[in-house]
Amino acid sequence: MPRIKGIPGPYRFFFTSFDCAEPPHVHVEREDKTRKFWLEPLVLAHSSGFKSQELNAIRGLIRRHLPAILRAWYEHCGD
Repeated sequence: MPRIKGIPGPYRFFFTSFDCAEPPHVHVEREDKTRKFWLEPLVLAHSSGFKSQELNAIRGLIRRHLPAILRAWYEHCGD
């Protein structure tokens, strides 16, 4: 389960190998909360536990680091 490094904050950004058949996306985790975002376009796919304000902060982090997240996705999953 590759972790995307270099994104500040209390969140863990990652994807899993068995997800490579799906469109590019990233999972976000903190404590017992999880979230899944599709990346192209950036939209919520699934959420559990995060409140709206925190989701907006996560979305902002993904936007700022989108090139690095997509690069990590394609390096791991291929084109």
